[in-house]
Amino acid sequence: MNAHRHFAMLARYNAWATQRVLDAVAAVGEADYRRDVGLFFKSLHGTLNHLLVGEHLLWFRRFAEGVSPRVVLDEEVEPDRLRLAARLGEGAARWQPLIEGWPAARFDATLDYTTTRGVAVSLPFAATLAHVFNHGTHHRGQISAALTAFGQPAPVLDLVTMLQQEPVQP
Repeated sequence: MNAHRHFAMLARYNAWATQRVLDAVAAVGEADYRRDVGLFFKSLHGTLNHLLVGEHLLWFRRFAEGVSPRVVLDEEVEPDRLRLAARLGEGAARWQPLIEGWPAARFDATLDYTTTRGVAVSLPFAATLAHVFNHGTHHRGQISAALTAFGQPAPVLDLVTMLQQEPVQP
């Protein structure tokens, strides 16, 4: 398996699925958008804020800059709904170029960072990168369930759907 191609594909999927979820969430009224519906981060807004904190303000910086920012995973860093959606879309678009710029050997190395609780950790680089994209999938699934509970259509988020929509690569 070619790690660059694999993780670039996961980054494309992350951006594609994030946009589909944001498009679906846009149809939800403000009260439902902010209502505690029992998700781990309570509401659609809380879950989207968590994705911004976790995926972009924490993990992206660990991978791109080698820093370990001290963040609070349930912090509301973007109260404005439209700005939050824009920041999530912009953040998701940053992963693919980052991944494509890494040397192949990077995927076989480790990622050394400090947790939000101050504990030094060294984990396999590729597996930890997979965690970032898996984490986003987990929370998009929660959002999809909430949309269904609101009587809204949930977006189709299957990876194979994205692959079928992409132009065939020679």
